[in-house]
Amino acid sequence: MEDAVDQIIVTEVSRDGRATLADLSAAVGLSVSAVQARLKRLETRGVITGYRATVDPEAVGRPLAAFIEITPLDPAQPDNAPELLEHLVAIEACHSIAGDASYMLFARVASPRALEDLVRDIRLAANVRTRTTVVLQTFYEHRPIAPVAGER
Repeated sequence: MEDAVDQIIVTEVSRDGRATLADLSAAVGLSVSAVQARLKRLETRGVITGYRATVDPEAVGRPLAAFIEITPLDPAQPDNAPELLEHLVAIEACHSIAGDASYMLFARVASPRALEDLVRDIRLAANVRTRTTVVLQTFYEHRPIAPVAGER
């Protein structure tokens, strides 16, 4: 981050990806053209990597969320589970993790039966053991990412 103005811009855009240049200008006290130039620089430098809509999972037929830990059945097998599972659209995220498991997946599906099918597909595609935790309620997610002052 260049300075406090860039930090505010990133924080505001993280809170609301549809914030207008006028909104950002008011938040930082600079002209719209100055904010536009800074925003473009932040995008070019890869600080801001994109903008996306937040979708209600229930409204699109995926009300059931689960975390799925995966561990290779054979520790000598290639470490390519992310690539092997990429085609499974119910998997929203794949994280490499420390601990007993190798990866933590986050998935959303339509029903318990769909979750069971997904877990079967994961096991077959990647030759892994799974451990699934069903999400009962989500209190918050997709929180804004505010930069830490002084870090670059």
